[in-house]
Amino acid sequence: MEEILIVSNYYPPEKGAAANRIEQLALKLKQNNYKVSVVCPLGNYPKGILFPEYQGKFSVTEQRDEITVKRLWIYPSVSKNLLVRILSILSFSLSLFFYLLFKKTPKKVIVQSPPLLLSFISVLVLSWKNKKVILNISDLWPLAAVELNALKENSFSHKSSLFFERFIYNKATLILGQSNEIISHIHTNFPEKKCYLYRNFPDHKTYQLELESLEKQPIKIFYAGLLGIAQGVLELCEKIELNDLNIELHIFGDGAEKKTIEALISMQKQQKIFFHGMMERKKLHETLKTLDIAIVPLKTRIYGSVPSKIFEYGSLGFPILYFGGGEGETIVEDNRIGWVIPVENYNELNKKLISISDLSKFELDGMKKEIFERTQETFNLDYQMSYLMKNDVF
Repeated sequence: MEEILIVSNYYPPEKGAAANRIEQLALKLKQNNYKVSVVCPLGNYPKGILFPEYQGKFSVTEQRDEITVKRLWIYPSVSKNLLVRILSILSFSLSLFFYLLFKKTPKKVIVQSPPLLLSFISVLVLSWKNKKVILNISDLWPLAAVELNALKENSFSHKSSLFFERFIYNKATLILGQSNEIISHIHTNFPEKKCYLYRNFPDHKTYQLELESLEKQPIKIFYAGLLGIAQGVLELCEKIELNDLNIELHIFGDGAEKKTIEALISMQKQQKIFFHGMMERKKLHETLKTLDIAIVPLKTRIYGSVPSKIFEYGSLGFPILYFGGGEGETIVEDNRIGWVIPVENYNELNKKLISISDLSKFELDGMKKEIFERTQETFNLDYQMSYLMKNDVF
């Protein structure tokens, strides 16, 4: 059985799209007869506090679904203080550097990027050891950081990040990109680099539509995910107009905007927005079965980024109300899985909500059935993995 290692900054029991995506990749490789191991930090995301089972430990080795997970020391933090955040990143970077340098590693290693510093350190050490480095890029950094105003263009940090970015693209054996925009960006600097599209398709193992529309209930739109600045869920709650519509908004998740969102909802005159907190993925999917439409917002159009929620909820049969720009718009439109609203255009969003409010549950059920059947073919992780295997990616 061939061995393969995955280097990631996130892994379950941590929550969120990044941890789910890497776990899904690990499980699919195991199903394809690889002996899979993962190296990641001690569990701490999204709160930036070590989970109780990892507190007081320097490293932990555990088995999750027959996958060996090696967790290394980190000084966790989600502090807004830049120096504290840098210290946190450097702590795991140091642990990872020595682990990869001195531990025996398989011939093939998948390195997740971002975080850029961690992928730089991984690619640096693995290139010294002549490993096959498969760079898995989910977002373009530092470009995305500049677009989000998290990094000032032409600053020292920006120039350092550009150096890291070019280094990892150059040294990687081949690259997986979650969007065509990512692959185009890489080819502008390295036109000969082997790149493959790797969408963040889920593997729900759901073979029939399980959504249950409730008659005589309002149309229930939901957001499930990180409540950070980039997602703009707080602004969505402030500017969405639901008072005269047959629509409710339900929010699931955790993040920097959580408390402000809760405070805003508590001041509602009409109870149209509901907050449910963070749920474990399986419980969340059970809860969502009686809801109707998934909204996918982004505060800024980020080049290269495609929210995995499009695939996650589209493949369950939910119509997608996409409010994030970029390549995600093309995916929603080409696959006919919902509606597209330009980023930050709340006038257009509220107009669209008026027409959605007039939909009957019968019409919504028809949409769900069509979307579910269509996405079983187009958002199919097994087909994607089969293609990559045939091309000797792994």
